[in-house]
Amino acid sequence: MTPNTNPEIVETDAGDARITWHPAQRPRPRLVLALSHGAGGGIESRDLRALAAELPAHGVTVALVEQPWRVAGKKVAPAPKTLDVGWRDLWPALARPGLPVISGGRSAGARVACRTATELGACAVLALSFPLHPPGKPEKSRADELLGAGVPTLVVQGGNDPFGKPAEFPKGSYDLVEIPYGDHGFAVAKKAPIEQDEAVARITEEVTAWVKGLREC
Repeated sequence: MTPNTNPEIVETDAGDARITWHPAQRPRPRLVLALSHGAGGGIESRDLRALAAELPAHGVTVALVEQPWRVAGKKVAPAPKTLDVGWRDLWPALARPGLPVISGGRSAGARVACRTATELGACAVLALSFPLHPPGKPEKSRADELLGAGVPTLVVQGGNDPFGKPAEFPKGSYDLVEIPYGDHGFAVAKKAPIEQDEAVARITEEVTAWVKGLREC
């Protein structure tokens, strides 16, 4: 897997965003998976890197997206509506290959994907570490964003995620996969009965199987 060594800069009303393309390796790519980072990190997170390394071999072009605030070097993400503005303006570049697009991201990026999926015409949503609520505040649920995605959705959630453990998620028309012992960044403690590599492998295996089974894409 060889990413584009010259990431694409895309102008948005929220500032310049950046896309690093990981092209599908098959002669006939099936679709594009667009993945954005969360509010506390960038595209170097273990789950985004692992998916960008694995999925191109399965006919999926992965676009790792850095939101404008991150490209500008800011340490704090803006309000959700500003994140949505950047994602909307990025969409034409993500759809440019002429393939169905899965809208996705981790944490805050997952919320953006859910909020805008129907509007932008995404064929599905991949929500990594969806922040169901702020830590310790289950009453401040964001379940409406997830339930309102309006397209086939896969949630991949750490078993020990303080932003929402799998058992806390409401019933709905989405799929949910638990990564045992994983926290919000899918890190597992050294004393856990599984290794970190096993946890990451579970993410790539589950996402790959889900993507292969999508009829809408």
